[in-house]
Amino acid sequence: MSIAAAVILWTGASFYAIFGGADFGGGFWDLIAGDAKKGWEPRMAIQRSLTPVWEANHVWLIFILVVLWTAFPTAFSAIFTTLYVPLILAVLGIVLRGSGFAFRKSIEGLNEQRAAGATFALSSVITPFFMGTVVGAIAAGNVPAHGAGPAFSSWIAPLPLFIGAMFVATSAYLAAIFLVGDSRRAGDRAMELYFEKRALIAGAVAGIFAVVGLIALHSEGHYVYYRLLHQGLPVVIVSAVCGLAALAALLLGNRLLLRPLAALAVVAVIWGAFTAMFPYLLPTSMTISQAAAPNATLSAVFVVFGIAVVLVLPALFLLYFLAQSDFLEHEH
Repeated sequence: MSIAAAVILWTGASFYAIFGGADFGGGFWDLIAGDAKKGWEPRMAIQRSLTPVWEANHVWLIFILVVLWTAFPTAFSAIFTTLYVPLILAVLGIVLRGSGFAFRKSIEGLNEQRAAGATFALSSVITPFFMGTVVGAIAAGNVPAHGAGPAFSSWIAPLPLFIGAMFVATSAYLAAIFLVGDSRRAGDRAMELYFEKRALIAGAVAGIFAVVGLIALHSEGHYVYYRLLHQGLPVVIVSAVCGLAALAALLLGNRLLLRPLAALAVVAVIWGAFTAMFPYLLPTSMTISQAAAPNATLSAVFVVFGIAVVLVLPALFLLYFLAQSDFLEHEH
């Protein structure tokens, strides 16, 4: 039962990596779009793409936290009492990001709009970075089972910092991929080419950070590194092949397979991490079974998950379908 609960947790992480990651990445491109005149068109394309779904994307984060807290309470405690600094900074980023995005559209003064836009954009970079440092610290084995580990040295280390940078680059890559499709659907060829170029660059940068992160993993997370290159190797290969295929699809102008390939490349990395960490939830101090709540609690989690599958997933996918079909265009 504990392994099934862990699979549910990783499933939520997969959805959040795709949709939440693309959401954060939109803010990254907003940040570097240029001055008010130069950046007007890309910022409008980003706003048009994010407006219908940006709040819904964080449903997956809430889902992850609830499952972790309920199904694996001891791991939840260990993580939050050790990595509370980057977690607080990530939560602060989410709050500021949402406020900036909402207020930028409603306030009238130019300076105020710029301040709100800058808050949204900077927070879109800060949040995935600190989330990545949390994941990197866990993979490095810097979270003790009893919790209350070092508040700073646990995540201010090469591996967590490189994983944080990789999270930012991956978010930018996913956002650019999604914006290529959105711009094409809107008939905006200029913006399609604009984000195509940035998707190629972000994909290459994310690949570089992944390689550097692997080197850091060899130094700081021996257990995860060894399993990733053995038991997790097939998943790593799937990720690499899909990533390269997505870049090829970009260059060849194939938009049909672009998003599925990019999403699968990212999801494969997440499940590669699951395979590499197994049977641990906190390598190498706490296994999945040691961290799991009693079976009665896990059963309740499965029931709630089943209800969510029936009620929440169709609603979310309907929202994404309507947004992609431009039925929500009047809301932009």
